[in-house]
Amino acid sequence: MYSEINSEMELEITSTANTITEVDKSTSMLQTVSDMDARQQFVQMKLIKRTIKDAKKLFEEADSQGTRVARFTENADLKTVLTTVTELGRLETMNKNQKLPTPKQYKMKSKKEIKVRMPNDSTDCLISDTCQLHDGTIILTDYNNKKVKWLDVNYKVKCHCDLNDHPRDICCTTQNEVAVKMSNNKIQFISVDSSLALLRYISIEDGGYWGMAYIAGDLWVSAGFGINVYSRSGTLLKSISNNVKGQKIFKSFPQHMVACGENVIVADRCDGAVCLGRDGTVKRQLRDGRLNYTQGVCVSSDGIVFLSGFDFRNIVMFSGDGKCQGELLTTKEMGLPNPGSLYYDNKRNCIILTCHTRCNSIYILEMCD
Repeated sequence: MYSEINSEMELEITSTANTITEVDKSTSMLQTVSDMDARQQFVQMKLIKRTIKDAKKLFEEADSQGTRVARFTENADLKTVLTTVTELGRLETMNKNQKLPTPKQYKMKSKKEIKVRMPNDSTDCLISDTCQLHDGTIILTDYNNKKVKWLDVNYKVKCHCDLNDHPRDICCTTQNEVAVKMSNNKIQFISVDSSLALLRYISIEDGGYWGMAYIAGDLWVSAGFGINVYSRSGTLLKSISNNVKGQKIFKSFPQHMVACGENVIVADRCDGAVCLGRDGTVKRQLRDGRLNYTQGVCVSSDGIVFLSGFDFRNIVMFSGDGKCQGELLTTKEMGLPNPGSLYYDNKRNCIILTCHTRCNSIYILEMCD
């Protein structure tokens, strides 16, 4: 920035020096203009007036810019990022002739059904989303029964809290707090201690769509054909719907999303997902013809992305660079109603899958070691 400002100033100095030279010439010309005939006097006066006009314009432009200052402002999000990451990186030692390890091949070892309906539930459940606390326990949203349910380490419901509307998505914001996206255009914050307790809420737009993620202190929320980014206090920071060329980013409505490092991966109810940087720019597309009506998305610790197809009832895998790695579960193998949200539990090496239909269960897909 300094180099840019310095270059601009050098150009201004050069322009000013040239103008001073022209003004000096005009001054000398004025001393001899009386010796010229009327036609020469007319031409020279025109030239002198033009020089004066150019000099005034240059002065006004330079004066309007005032004093320029280069100021550095720290990124306040860094504190949040550094307090949430668990490591700066990984160090490995190996023989220089040793081949690099091949990427892990994901295969399902078993599928387990976990009942989450409570005795006091008024209707069949629709588990819309899940998240995981630091202690490894799971919290989920029950859309139909307007509840948030907290499961213990054995996936048994240990407590819940009632909501005043249908919850759609849930994500952790701090170690002892979660945020729940509500159909009534609110995000409800809930404390997680020995029990669940409602805290404050913020107002948002388009709460009736699926999809929310928390990254570096901001809440990314699906909104029609785009995404709105809110601060924790409820301020709308930006809206993301078009790329730098003005073209629509998403093929359809954004669905569930997941934060992955400095990026957010958004399923878009079509044939895959879009990976966005924190600035809203498109990093890559993750698409495959075996997906249709993509709803769920999750990421393993080594960066493998899993997408669930609502219509084809399957799960397709992608590497971190967006290349398709094939199906984890085919339509035939799935054997479940329409899959909805996904969450990768790295502590237990399994995927937690919900169904976006009336279903009193969640499903644990255990991966092979």
